[in-house]
Amino acid sequence: MDRKDRFLITCEHGGNRIPQRYRHYFLGHEALLQTHRGYDPGALTMARELAQALAAPFFYSTVSRLLIDLNRSIGHPRLYSDVMRKASRPDRNQILEQYYLPYRRKVEAAVEEAAGQGRRVIHIASHSFTPQLDGEIRNADIGLLYDPQRPEEKAICLRWQEALTAGSQNFRVRRNYPYIGNSDCLCSYLRRRFTPGEYVGIELEINQRHALAGGHSWRALRETVLGALLQVR
Repeated sequence: MDRKDRFLITCEHGGNRIPQRYRHYFLGHEALLQTHRGYDPGALTMARELAQALAAPFFYSTVSRLLIDLNRSIGHPRLYSDVMRKASRPDRNQILEQYYLPYRRKVEAAVEEAAGQGRRVIHIASHSFTPQLDGEIRNADIGLLYDPQRPEEKAICLRWQEALTAGSQNFRVRRNYPYIGNSDCLCSYLRRRFTPGEYVGIELEINQRHALAGGHSWRALRETVLGALLQVR
């Protein structure tokens, strides 16, 4: 990394809040909001600690992804959840204008500002994944997602993975797992807007079992993630 690089931290799925105006849509679905479909447990805590340690600009949302998914593009079939597909078009449009667009514009503006100053942004989007999905056990503690067509993203993730696995915690770290790094997401959108010399996008994925268990293991994982990143910055 270069001294001109600037970190940017985001957390798109930091909470499961449903604004009062739209809560009637979730009557009977309250339990769903507490699951991995409602938010990313642990992601906001991880993001805050990264932003603080790196003195980085930090953008986050605590509105549930079941209301609108800030990590999906407009037109994506999962921009709105099954619950919100029954919502009126005016309500969906209002949600887009009030929650989605302002968030995405703020993040994009931060990258644009840095690029205008001749600085490259290293964007880390903090997420977490459910330990088991559709009967399949996710075999990782930490995932680092990147676009294989962007060599610097891959290089940073390789160094980060090496630093993560060099310690004594024995966390399993995998690249482009449990999702591929170039699927539809905020990072993918920003890659289309900015050159590799202006923008590096990495999604950090933490296994939710650590956050849900809490205690020493959860603290150790966060400390390991942050310490390893500081080594490769």
